[in-house]
Amino acid sequence: MTDIPRRTAARTAKLASLPLGVAGRAAAGWGRRLVGGDGDEITAQMMAKSAEQIFAVLGELKGGAMKFGQALSVFEAAVPDELAAPFRESLVKLQSAAPPMDTSDVHRVLAEQFGRGWRSRFLEFDEVPAAAASIGQVHRATWRDGREVAVKVQYPGAEEALRSDLRQLSRMSRLIQPLVPGLEIKPLIAELRERMEEELDYRDEADNQRVFAAAFAGDDKVVVPRVVASAPRAMITEWVTGRKLSDVIRVGTQEERDAAGALLAEFHYSAPARVGLLHADPHPGNFQVLPDGRLMVIDYGAVARLPDGLPRPLSLMTRLALEDRPDDLIELLRSEGFVLPHSAMTGQDALAYLSPFTEPLRSEVFRFNRRWLQGQAERVGDLRSPEFNTGRELNLPPQYLLVHRVTMGTLGVLCQLDADVPLRGIVGHWQPWIFDTAG
Repeated sequence: MTDIPRRTAARTAKLASLPLGVAGRAAAGWGRRLVGGDGDEITAQMMAKSAEQIFAVLGELKGGAMKFGQALSVFEAAVPDELAAPFRESLVKLQSAAPPMDTSDVHRVLAEQFGRGWRSRFLEFDEVPAAAASIGQVHRATWRDGREVAVKVQYPGAEEALRSDLRQLSRMSRLIQPLVPGLEIKPLIAELRERMEEELDYRDEADNQRVFAAAFAGDDKVVVPRVVASAPRAMITEWVTGRKLSDVIRVGTQEERDAAGALLAEFHYSAPARVGLLHADPHPGNFQVLPDGRLMVIDYGAVARLPDGLPRPLSLMTRLALEDRPDDLIELLRSEGFVLPHSAMTGQDALAYLSPFTEPLRSEVFRFNRRWLQGQAERVGDLRSPEFNTGRELNLPPQYLLVHRVTMGTLGVLCQLDADVPLRGIVGHWQPWIFDTAG
């Protein structure tokens, strides 16, 4: 499209305006304090307005900006309560909402991907999008055999938008870092950039979804819609719809939140063994609870490839930590490259740092909530804490980076659910060697 460079320049300008806007509000806030304004009230107002601007721009721009916002949204529960309110609603909006593309663009993409006669494949096609995501939007339609289907159409210029956004967001990482204590923003952006090519080709996503759908076919807990057709920039799957997980988080009963949490944990911890893949985009917009109680999972553009299941060193680390074997743990961490050379880290340091992963496994049922996650984030993000120094001496080998982030993201969603989850039993079923001698 001839206007892509102009659109890219406009996107960059919008993102670049964010630091100036936040800085301007900070200056105005200091001015009001000088004339006697209440400091806490002014700070809260500044945070609310900054959040509104930041996430409105991220959502409006779609592309890498929206994808980055979605990745942040799973860590919303880690934001301290006094700062969370301004961000929570804005983050949730990024999970499934974005301005729709023009109808003419939708038709052009479908013609390019499926031929000029693309309409003959459908009995009906709804021109109004049913949902929107970071690099594409979804239309409801009826396939030629009468099946209800979801038609995912990629935004024109998505590749250019992704590259431009992620480059600009990397420059803004210091501004965004305070939103999510304990999460390193720059590595997250780098990871999104590395996965970009895979996510842009819907044929890769379709292949991933086919594997998941086959593995979970007939499952009594998880539903994966089957793929009907795919092309590089468009994809058609069975239409399945239920209650959004974000709605369960917001207004669900305790029983509903507990059930959803158990399903989400089951899906996350079973996939490496069952599928050889790990769904790597765990924000709530990708999950729905069906009327029959099963969890429906969509969006397989990002996956971690684990052909042999979860890497055994990760399970062994968990087992050694649960058994309080610091000497063996630090030896394993060093041998697997998790500790920087010449580090003075001790086994006890490692045990303390790994507690977010082991504490939920020490009891039959664990309550995941915001207070617990906030405590963990403060512990590793506080410059004065021993865990902060431990974190600086740890090295996460590239082959484990995505698995680590997805696991942390899943725990973040469980905390948003405020759910009681029998995690020990779920993990023990799919990784029994962790508890062979742990008791």
